[in-house]
Amino acid sequence: MRTERTEKTERTERNRRTTLSVLSVFSVLSVLPPILGAQQSTTAAGRVVIPRDADTVALPGVRVLLHRVGRDVQGPIDSTTSDGAGRFRFRFLPDTASLYLLSGRYGGIEYFSPPVHTNPARPDTGIALVAYDTSSTAPIAVEARHIVVPRPGEDGSRSVLDLIVLRNDGIRARVAPDSAHPSWSLTLPRGTGEMQVGESDVSPDAVIRQGDTVKVLAPLAPGHKQLSIEYATVPVRGRIAFPVGTTETSVNLLVEEHGARVSGGTLALADSQLIEGRTFQRYTGGVPAGGTITLSVPAFGGAASWRVLASLVGAVALALALAALRLVRRPRLVGATAATSPAPLLDALAALDARYEGRAAEVPPDEWERYTVERSALKARLERALAARGSGPYV
Repeated sequence: MRTERTEKTERTERNRRTTLSVLSVFSVLSVLPPILGAQQSTTAAGRVVIPRDADTVALPGVRVLLHRVGRDVQGPIDSTTSDGAGRFRFRFLPDTASLYLLSGRYGGIEYFSPPVHTNPARPDTGIALVAYDTSSTAPIAVEARHIVVPRPGEDGSRSVLDLIVLRNDGIRARVAPDSAHPSWSLTLPRGTGEMQVGESDVSPDAVIRQGDTVKVLAPLAPGHKQLSIEYATVPVRGRIAFPVGTTETSVNLLVEEHGARVSGGTLALADSQLIEGRTFQRYTGGVPAGGTITLSVPAFGGAASWRVLASLVGAVALALALAALRLVRRPRLVGATAATSPAPLLDALAALDARYEGRAAEVPPDEWERYTVERSALKARLERALAARGSGPYV
């Protein structure tokens, strides 16, 4: 039989556990108010608009998404529908380590806003989310073309880096009705072999090649877009000919090979540039619509071209991106967008986080530090890209 002392001991133990539980709850509650007090909600509000003639008008009935781009979470966190006046409003608790932006789909194209300001003291209530009507005939011009030709590889091929800045000056997004009628196309030099799409403002999946023709199937909204391609080409009878499309084009051509001659339009030797310890001659000028840039080259020799290109792409792409940015910083029509798209940067950020998420304990400290530095750099580039481009499409 249970003794009175045993029952008393059990009651004492139960009371002690109950007391500890109550104290634990009170200790948690005593901590929560300061934390909750430090988290202040903010507002993101504005209108969905669309350019029509010389003005913009409200666009009702558009589903607007609020996106968070953070280390642990990427993607939509809330949604609403624009009212009859195109207005929308979100109330949310911001994470200072994340980036927030808005998107709306219209005509099958997703358009993004600039980054949302998340300071609760100054809520972002004047956001303009700009969408566009579409057209399969809206004119697309080539704002600039930057071509880098390293010295030949062991087989005589040259690995070319070709950066093209496209411009849509209208108020309609150019769309491709089908693969036979792309948004824009480019003819490659004869003798071109393997081709890859580099970091661009269009998805690589929306860039196809048929023979010597590169076709862009992605929508091209008003403003600028950058397309970067890399391809190997072999001179035909000692020449590499780069056809120019249907619009006059400003060209920068960098050639590493000594003894090469350049002709076409008003191209002339401007200076030499040192890239990754290699010297390139830079030719600049304009080439008329339907013209050709011709590079006459001597007999080949030298290092493996693809390996040379791989070491140059990063440095050259940065230099050309800066040059392209300077070129596109000029007044635009109502509703026009800037060049850079968030798509490649969002993809890169998500891929980086997927590789390292939750692995801090198992990844060597130096590698983890490289990850955090790279992630911070990507986030900064994404913020700059979105701020520079205003609102624009993401497909």
